[in-house]
Amino acid sequence: MSSSGDARPDPVGHDARDARDDGRDESPEERADRQWQDLVQEIRVAQTGVQILFGFLLSVAFTTEFRRLSQTDTTIYIVTVVLASLATGALIGPVAFHRLVWGRRIKPETVVWASRLTFIGILLLLATLTTALFLVLRVTTHNALAPWLVAGVLLWYLLCWFALPLWVRGRGRGAGRR
Repeated sequence: MSSSGDARPDPVGHDARDARDDGRDESPEERADRQWQDLVQEIRVAQTGVQILFGFLLSVAFTTEFRRLSQTDTTIYIVTVVLASLATGALIGPVAFHRLVWGRRIKPETVVWASRLTFIGILLLLATLTTALFLVLRVTTHNALAPWLVAGVLLWYLLCWFALPLWVRGRGRGAGRR
């Protein structure tokens, strides 16, 4: 809360009273520092996974098996590599963003933009994993079951990554918690 008693939105989209309701006595700058550290830890997990997948995908094009792919499978591969590249860019983006604005006293805005880039990166990672799985199952099984298996895995990702956290968040707000 500001000294005048009004509740202005903080850069993360919560009102200033909400920022204090979590039991922490921290300034907006301290809150941004804490949120930045939390975000960096989250990014490390996703970044590592997407970079390993991207590296593997890049190497596939230089194998003899790659030349035997059908045009459809080659197109799926290209889409998958582009998605992996975009995901990598979005998940590394917060690091570059922070480096370029470091020392400008805009950490709260940096956290907001880095968070947005991270979420975009997670969506692109979801698309990458889905298309990579689809390609692998098409090539290895040559089976009409592949799209159904991919749909099931995609549903699992959506449940774990989005539905469950949103459900818990909704329950928490209803009970007056965050």
